[in-house]
Amino acid sequence: MQGSFSQRDEAMDPAAQLPSPARLQDLLFDACRIGRDDMISPLVEAGADIEMPDAKGHSPLVLASYHGHETTCRTLLDLGACVDGKEPPGNAGSALMGVAFKGYVPIARQLLLAGADPSFCNAAGQTPLMMAALFDRQEIVDLLLEAGAKPGVRDALGNDAASLALAQGNQTLARSIQHSVEERKPDAR
Repeated sequence: MQGSFSQRDEAMDPAAQLPSPARLQDLLFDACRIGRDDMISPLVEAGADIEMPDAKGHSPLVLASYHGHETTCRTLLDLGACVDGKEPPGNAGSALMGVAFKGYVPIARQLLLAGADPSFCNAAGQTPLMMAALFDRQEIVDLLLEAGAKPGVRDALGNDAASLALAQGNQTLARSIQHSVEERKPDAR
């Protein structure tokens, strides 16, 4: 009799039905990758961490933005996700870097409006502007420059955004970025 009472209590206890914390986290990562906005809040309420990075160092916000899920990004930001992540510099990169690489202009705007650092550097010293220049994302380059991105920053290999655009054969974009560098020089006023 005592055994059946214990089983009944466990069946009535909602916490006994929850997946493990690791499984909750994996479900959150998956929900962000596939844009399942409806799953985000329940998973966070159940204990999933919106800042915890996956095995590759990507936060849920990075995953959602990289996969182009604008409303998932909004949901995560509304729940308090840090727009640049909480990992120290040297992590896998920011959400803004991912959208600069992929070319998702609406998400880039959303992240910048939420306070994303347009000059965030990853472990290799690369910035969102470098990613946008490397992959010929003119509209994102323009957004980043308007938001105050520093075009003269050099990565660990000595490249800046203009040199990366030039290396890809995009002279027009390289000139545009270089012009921005010249405009920002103190004596160019």
